[in-house]
Amino acid sequence: VTLLFRIRDGGAKFALPFLIYALTLAVLVYAPLQQIALQQNFYWHRQNRERIVARVEAGELKPNVSHNRNLIALGDGEPKVSAGGNDIVVDETDVGTYVLFLASRGLKHTFTGFLHVPSGGDPKKFFEFEDKPPSQLVRYDKDWYFVAN
Repeated sequence: VTLLFRIRDGGAKFALPFLIYALTLAVLVYAPLQQIALQQNFYWHRQNRERIVARVEAGELKPNVSHNRNLIALGDGEPKVSAGGNDIVVDETDVGTYVLFLASRGLKHTFTGFLHVPSGGDPKKFFEFEDKPPSQLVRYDKDWYFVAN
């Protein structure tokens, strides 16, 4: 703080580090960094996720985890499109197949992720939301939602 009084002697060059600090602090406090990261994640992995959804709908990928009939563990040769082991969650319904790509996994069966909903489907009808509606539901594009429980 005492150095601030020396600004007159050093001029703007002396004040520049304080200005950078203030701008950085403002960005960290006010910029929606989490939403920016989620949008980047969605658009970065979208094509690979859509290919995987097509393979699930065609029956090429089927649940393959013995302890969970709705889980597909994508192999090592597949692109990393889902957090926490590259597993996807599927729900076969009369309307079509719901496919969830995880963005994060939490404790006590909490998660966030990108849900592909079949045409004419309702994201609230995904089996993970039978007991409790999603705490967050944001439409990203046609048939794509960001969900959290």
